[in-house]
Amino acid sequence: MEKIRNANEKRKVKLPDGTFVPSLGQGTWYLGENPSTREREIKTLKLGIELGMTLVDTAEMYGDGGSERLVGEAIRGIRDSIFLVSKVYPHNAGSKNIFTSCENSLKRLGTDHLDLYLLHWRGGVPFQETVECMEKLKKQGKILRWGVSNLDTADMKELMSCSGSENCMANQVLYHLGSRGIEFDLMPWQRECNIPIMAYCPIAKGGRLRKELLEDEAVNEIALKYHVRPLQVLLAWVIRDDDIIAIPKASREEHVIENAEAASIVLSKEDIDRLDRVFPKPDKKVRLEIL
Repeated sequence: MEKIRNANEKRKVKLPDGTFVPSLGQGTWYLGENPSTREREIKTLKLGIELGMTLVDTAEMYGDGGSERLVGEAIRGIRDSIFLVSKVYPHNAGSKNIFTSCENSLKRLGTDHLDLYLLHWRGGVPFQETVECMEKLKKQGKILRWGVSNLDTADMKELMSCSGSENCMANQVLYHLGSRGIEFDLMPWQRECNIPIMAYCPIAKGGRLRKELLEDEAVNEIALKYHVRPLQVLLAWVIRDDDIIAIPKASREEHVIENAEAASIVLSKEDIDRLDRVFPKPDKKVRLEIL
């Protein structure tokens, strides 16, 4: 376990304000919705934290606050060692509702501040209003940083034209080996602006595509080469560079261990080139996928 933790503590991404966060964090979408699995999910989150995946991502949307309550229980007594991320609904991202939404999230999480607060996706509230509200929350000490989620290149450019937008710390988007659309323009643009990508569903959501990825011959041969599982190869691929944060979800302890072990896998150029041939990066603009 110590070896796994050490590997995760070494894999870091630098945010624009100089803060370093783990390359591998923990997602919580769909956690906290079933009372019968609650204790198991809490134990899993705690184990992930022990293994160095101390960035925990949640949202007011997840389970109507149930995920935030679950996370709050999991981090009780160890809050200071956690980089805590939550997200605000688009319809709550203006001056009328955001302060109440943030306060409610804090109460459910059992904390007095968030390390990062994200706009969950674009809604009807003007970006400038949301940015001003985020900056006010920072001044109040309720959040330390803010960012966005599910914004494509045009949206990000519009956001960055707003006063105060230079304080945007991240954009959380769907990204995995089978969904590489952001590599055409969004990822290069964000790299120019020094805004990291936070990848949700980094091993793809369950279904045909995930099965296709996990059963792919190249993925499996690379897994065999490193004596790991295919899903760990997929995770290692997502965090192959030092400016991408992956937030895989796990609801069982054996799964969170597998996720954490991926930090130890450094794919060779040959491995990456082979995966590029099987799952090529786009050669034209692809609309941002949102789940």
